[in-house]
Amino acid sequence: MPLAESWDSGASTWTAKEREAYANDLDDPRALIAVTATSNRSKADKDPAQSMPPAAGYRCQYATTWITVKTRWQLSVDPAEAAALTHILGECPNTPVEVERAR
Repeated sequence: MPLAESWDSGASTWTAKEREAYANDLDDPRALIAVTATSNRSKADKDPAQSMPPAAGYRCQYATTWITVKTRWQLSVDPAEAAALTHILGECPNTPVEVERAR
């Protein structure tokens, strides 16, 4: 998840220490995912309503990871983002996701 998206979703009210913990979260392997520079640049600071991974087979994982991070860090989800995630997840297998809150 782009840091700018996190900022817009509630991280702007956090302390500097909380923002640092979020940006460097290694306690959940889903938080940091290696991607190519090209993929990262094309995504920029967009949320799922604005951009999805080009690989259709990865979209379910992307959506569940997005929701996991938002839940883990108690970040908000705007209506367009929620609609996009709901649409994507409607095409995914029903897979339980476990989340341990970071804050």
